[in-house]
Amino acid sequence: MTHELIRVEDVGKTYGSVLALREVSTVVNAGEVTCVLGDNGAGKSTLIKILAGVHQHSSGRMLVDGAATTFGSPREALDAGIATVYQDLAVVPLMSVWRNFFLGSEPTVGFGPLRVLDRKKGKAVAKRALAEMGIDLRDVEQPVGTLSGGERQCVAIARAIHFGAKALILDEPTAALGVKQAGVVLRYVAQARDRGLGVVLITHNPHHAYPVGDRFLVLKRGRSLGSAEKAEITLAELTRQMAGGAELEQLAHELGGVDSESGAG
Repeated sequence: MTHELIRVEDVGKTYGSVLALREVSTVVNAGEVTCVLGDNGAGKSTLIKILAGVHQHSSGRMLVDGAATTFGSPREALDAGIATVYQDLAVVPLMSVWRNFFLGSEPTVGFGPLRVLDRKKGKAVAKRALAEMGIDLRDVEQPVGTLSGGERQCVAIARAIHFGAKALILDEPTAALGVKQAGVVLRYVAQARDRGLGVVLITHNPHHAYPVGDRFLVLKRGRSLGSAEKAEITLAELTRQMAGGAELEQLAHELGGVDSESGAG
């Protein structure tokens, strides 16, 4: 039986008179990827901020491990095993890979005021954790800014897994990447899923979501267009929902008209 980590039921969020999210429901299971899709302004960021403890929902309810929950801060979400990797990654480009891996939780040796960084242990732990995710770096002392965009994403994912995350929220991890690097990140998403984590993948690209996704939630202007499991929806239908269906057909018709007109001359 699949273990349910997070469930949101008819969750809504208002900011004063602005309705940012309305009656959104989905589930995040251990060992599965729930993909949340939508264009800019669809409500994706609002939803993940509720899951991550940045904001509290105004209506509906959120259950974590079966218990109704409202997080008061991101720290509370993290303590409950929900880690969020934002698009800006929260890395320090000029700092070494291993220091970025720990970033505030570095191992130390000694006692009291005599405590110092345990560099040897830190480098060994970071190198091993990254290798388990398939990133084989010769030198974890190199600045994290020298890594590719995909590799930096994977350092952030490996860090979350190492520090005990049960659910991993990834905010547009492939947005600024080329095809090859996006593929690298999606492989690490699949690895996190296969290690038993529940993954929430936020994206606007159905072609990135479909290969790794087990469940798909499409948002538009703060509302859900529906939630479906992979067996219930094709990539073509998912793309159609994302593009707005009728709007896409209208656009195709208009573009087809332009092509035929230009060809007539």
